[in-house]
Amino acid sequence: MSDDKIKEADIEAAERLLAVAYTAQERAQMAGNLEGQIDSAVARRKVELANSVPMSLRFDPRLPGFEMPQAEGVVGSRPDAPLPDSEEDIAFARLPQLGAWIASGALTSRRLTEIYLDRIARFNPQLMCYAMVTTDMALAEADAMDALTAQGKSLGPLHGIPYGVKDLFDTDGIVTGWGAEPYRNRVPAGDARIVTMLRDAGAVLLGKTTVGALAYNDIWYGGVTRNPWNTDEGSSGSSAGSASATAAGLCAFAIGTETLGSITSPCQRCGPTGLRPTFGRVSRAGGMALCWSLDKVGPICRGVEDTALVLAAINGGDPADLCSIHAPFSFDAGRGIEGLKLGYLPEAFGEGATDVDRVALEAAKKLGIEVVEVSLPDLPYGALMNVVYAEAAAAFEHLTLTGADDTLTWQDDGAWPNTFRKARFLSAVDHVQLDRLRYLVMQALDGLFQEVDALIGPFMTGPMLVASNFTGHPCLHLRAGFENLGTRSAASLGEGKLTTGDADTSGKTHRVPQGISLWGRLFDEGTIINLGLALEASLGVADERPRLPE
Repeated sequence: MSDDKIKEADIEAAERLLAVAYTAQERAQMAGNLEGQIDSAVARRKVELANSVPMSLRFDPRLPGFEMPQAEGVVGSRPDAPLPDSEEDIAFARLPQLGAWIASGALTSRRLTEIYLDRIARFNPQLMCYAMVTTDMALAEADAMDALTAQGKSLGPLHGIPYGVKDLFDTDGIVTGWGAEPYRNRVPAGDARIVTMLRDAGAVLLGKTTVGALAYNDIWYGGVTRNPWNTDEGSSGSSAGSASATAAGLCAFAIGTETLGSITSPCQRCGPTGLRPTFGRVSRAGGMALCWSLDKVGPICRGVEDTALVLAAINGGDPADLCSIHAPFSFDAGRGIEGLKLGYLPEAFGEGATDVDRVALEAAKKLGIEVVEVSLPDLPYGALMNVVYAEAAAAFEHLTLTGADDTLTWQDDGAWPNTFRKARFLSAVDHVQLDRLRYLVMQALDGLFQEVDALIGPFMTGPMLVASNFTGHPCLHLRAGFENLGTRSAASLGEGKLTTGDADTSGKTHRVPQGISLWGRLFDEGTIINLGLALEASLGVADERPRLPE
């Protein structure tokens, strides 16, 4: 503690930062009584806490009385199209078809892997969607899968299928740099749980897809990851490379993570299909922590059914993740959607909604299911954002306290360095109260999903992006159409608000994809995937490909 004593004027000045007001007498009483509190904080800061050290408190999305679904098992479709001559057509095929070709011997895992590696070599310099390509490992894994195929053995629907994993997940002996300059030479000594599970499922690792530095945006130490539909703009983030690579046909699928939009936002911009599973369903062990009570792991794919096949492979409880929840997963591609009740918030399709949003809602109304208006209680949902700031600032406290945050490329007002610094002024009392507000939000969404089986809306529907991430409900985001838009700016947390980037209204426009979101009940991803399949077929826009720059 400094020899300088806390003065009443210091307290009065600090009051403005916390939006509180004390009397002169109250300040005088505190002035001689704060040193112990400050000394305790300083003493704690001397204890170095690695990113892998979790919070002792764990978030559980299940309210009292919750009953876990018991159905388990995945039944996929059985496509039988002949193998095309075009390597591009092969590259853009969906997982059920790729799996069928490999199982029949029409396509080897090595040839498919080489197709993707060739496309990475051609297009990654423009898209910057891979931070590291593991060529030799990928070919060796592909050969191993082909050897099993020759013996009549299959490890499942992902057998021999090449994928990319977001560069937040440890890979043994391979740089895992978290997109951030202080960690660009970080080499872990083991694999993340999800990498192990996908290897056991027969998937072939092509490399590490780029991540916006410390899981935010699309700016990383190698540059800016690009949207393949308009390479003048970033791909959004933070699963920037996973969305860009999947949309561009540089992998069969990819793994992303979401704390607050990091799967759904780049899917909205780049056009693939993303599934953010229920909080706790997929292990985060061996992955970078940003917000322990919010981080989730999910697949980014080219089609709705694909997300079910990947989720089945990565689903499972894990003692190494304190927030992990053992839950069965069930999906049947042939199951109909008859009898489902779909809700929507009418204000989400009013001012600010796009033609694509409204077309998606009308398409849903024509699926032969009941579609009804719903509402949510009037709560300050956006206030929960302070939890994100606090947990993220804690995860990377040492960057702030040592000044290493200055080495990060992105230094805007809404970027992490400024956000982390501001978070030091958040109130611990307010943080506890935010956790109690979170419980009210959990009750609000639980009430909503007692009325309907699923909710449909634009990516930024009212409070749903924030609310559902804090309650842990699953979200499927799929392509719904196209718009002509100017180049969009980066996402931002500036002024304490979440934005996804404004479009330039004066410059050249580009035909870019737009999506729609489906939210579902906790641990009931199968329902929104079946609903998404029906909507995907009705909209008929999922198969268009970007024209990639050579």
